Amino acid sequence: MKSNMFLLRYSWNLILGMGLLAGLLLQSCAGNATQKPQETLTSGVIHISADASFQPIVDSQIQVFESQHPEAKIIVHYKSEADCFRDLNVDSIRMIIVTRGLSPEEQKILKDTLTYNPPFGVMAYDALALIVNNQSKDSLFTMQDVRSIAKGTSGYPYKMMLDGKTATSAVRFVRDTLLNGEKIGPSIVGAENSNAVINYISEHNDAVGLIGVSWIGNPEDSEQASFLKKVKIASIECRKCTDGPYVKPYQANIYRSRYPMIRPLYYILKENFDGLGSGFKNFLIYEKGQRIFKRAYLLPARMNFEVQNMDITQ
Repeated sequence: MKSNMFLLRYSWNLILGMGLLAGLLLQSCAGNATQKPQETLTSGVIHISADASFQPIVDSQIQVFESQHPEAKIIVHYKSEADCFRDLNVDSIRMIIVTRGLSPEEQKILKDTLTYNPPFGVMAYDALALIVNNQSKDSLFTMQDVRSIAKGTSGYPYKMMLDGKTATSAVRFVRDTLLNGEKIGPSIVGAENSNAVINYISEHNDAVGLIGVSWIGNPEDSEQASFLKKVKIASIECRKCTDGPYVKPYQANIYRSRYPMIRPLYYILKENFDGLGSGFKNFLIYEKGQRIFKRAYLLPARMNFEVQNMDITQ
């Protein structure tokens, strides 16, 4: 009888032990099945928001970064600048790309929310190009001309087309810089995006457009070259010039501050560890990303830029 009881107890303990082991194995397998791949500086998936007026250059940067790091995926959402800043409060957005940094008040709010200071900095410098219809007789403008067109007080028969009516970086530039804080007037017309501005100006001779030079400043890009067949880039009264009163938003003119409508391009990173957001930020501010900015005819902010004077004879 004792022998049978011993065997029964032994068998029951064995069954319990096997059941416990099976449970642990199942739990381990389930955990491995749901565990996310580890994120690194060059692998993982992140979402970022970017000012839509910089879509061509941001697309180029992401394309090269992902080609060099096949395990990395950067999903970009193009929006107005104001919407990008609102996305700093969205958990899934890791970085925004905009034309200004954080104000002291914004830094304080974000530090209270995130418990750390989000790093930010200038990556490159861009310019706002004034475009006109190919049939337009006017292609030289002073800054006073541009301001008066924006105000609706100009003698020119033009309205001004922007990549939106509110909240975009171009609208902020017009309101804060051209209009000195005055309210946007009826002479300002908002299009759906920068591409729509180009198309409208190409079909109408009663308007000028204000768009980021990254959309139209690279003659080596086939799409931008096609845009340049639709419209003309106007020349604006030069700042600091000794060899001519009007200049276009070319790289050298941005570098020498000769062109008057220049704006910075910032990253703001919502990450306090060595994740993919930090890896992409490093790419943007170091040699490879800076060379992409240079090839796109923006001015790199983190690398030396050389300008050589040349005499060209025909």
